[in-house]
Amino acid sequence: MKTLPIKRNPWAWIPTLYFAEGLPYVAVMTIAVIMYKRLGLSNAEIALYTSWLYLPWVVKPLWSPYVDLVRTKRGWVVVTQGLIAASLAGVAFFIPTTYFVQVTLAFFWLMAFSSATHDIAADGFYMLALTGKEQSFFVGIRNTFYRLANVFGQGVLVMLAGWLEVSQGSIPLAWSLVFYLMAGLFLVLTLYHRAILPRPAVDVSRRGRSSARLFADFFRTFASFFQKPRICLMLFFLLTYRLGESQLAKIASPFLLDEVAKGGLELSTTTVGMVYGTIGVIALLAGGIIGGFLVSRDGLRKWLFPMALAINLPDLLYVWLATALPASPLVVSLCVAIEQLGYGFGFTAYMLYLIYMTKGECNKTAHYAIGTGFMALGMMLPGMAAGWIQEQLGYTGFFVWVCLCTLPGIVAAWLVRRGMDEVFVRKG
Repeated sequence: MKTLPIKRNPWAWIPTLYFAEGLPYVAVMTIAVIMYKRLGLSNAEIALYTSWLYLPWVVKPLWSPYVDLVRTKRGWVVVTQGLIAASLAGVAFFIPTTYFVQVTLAFFWLMAFSSATHDIAADGFYMLALTGKEQSFFVGIRNTFYRLANVFGQGVLVMLAGWLEVSQGSIPLAWSLVFYLMAGLFLVLTLYHRAILPRPAVDVSRRGRSSARLFADFFRTFASFFQKPRICLMLFFLLTYRLGESQLAKIASPFLLDEVAKGGLELSTTTVGMVYGTIGVIALLAGGIIGGFLVSRDGLRKWLFPMALAINLPDLLYVWLATALPASPLVVSLCVAIEQLGYGFGFTAYMLYLIYMTKGECNKTAHYAIGTGFMALGMMLPGMAAGWIQEQLGYTGFFVWVCLCTLPGIVAAWLVRRGMDEVFVRKG
């Protein structure tokens, strides 16, 4: 029986859909790091295990044709949200067990693959269910609710876990309850979206298409990505622009939580949720807004190199924090806010360069997706070694190392900007 198209008010589903897109990502990439630190894992183990969870976003472009081929985008959204709810419940159930590391990591893997697939389906569904005018209007709304999911996950939920650690007297129980809460929330979102998401007429399964032809077309497009002019410089930029940040991101929370005797700041879980997950994320958002405004006014070429400095130079604040070990949460909050403001500001250039790379191409969507895969790879590989490096060098030495790792990205930005200048001169 054929399902009739159904149109819904976009306000009824876009905010919840993009909140649901952001929450599992922050659970895998940030909440998991803090949870494993509180459960006693070493920094080397945390960085290695959680960096591997980037892999689904690295290879996401490779299975996006399958999402196109099988089921509707709406169907994929509902199924993957159900899998995310199940994986959150699985993490919650096994946290109090003696073999929690192996089993919770397995569920985090399921969550990561489901979340990456959900990204493909949700973004595709957004384009199918809305007119061009509606897409332009709601782009800011969807980004806002994606970021609110970050604040809710890194901030509210981590602070709740900290409060439960104290009130329940058990760290495993506290984190188990937080993940049960997330599982319940995601179950509600799954049922809600199953009922409320529109059924656009153009959202159809492509089972009639040859899978062999679909994948052949995709791999031709993939090969064409590496035939771009100056592709080596592009890849150098994509892989090094966040080389320092990719390692800092894995160790920042453990540093804030670790004992002073081990070189950390020994903040409580609740304080870390406020400092890093709330104040830090708000500063990150502010930096992105400022960066977007300046680039829209003056162009990417003018701001690319200043943004490269902004994303990298504030890492020096962590060297000072590790050396001075300030006891004041206010001072720590200020340093974290400055670093995250610079990160949000500088990351704008990175995302806009991905768009610049595909300008004027017929395969711009596929090439952009491949570029985001390299973006994830640039976070995954350095992050895997970050914990081991920190344990060898200590926190102060590690943050000095991070600052040294920012130099290739700054050089890459300078070279890319020169290349952009040459392109603009030739066109003029």
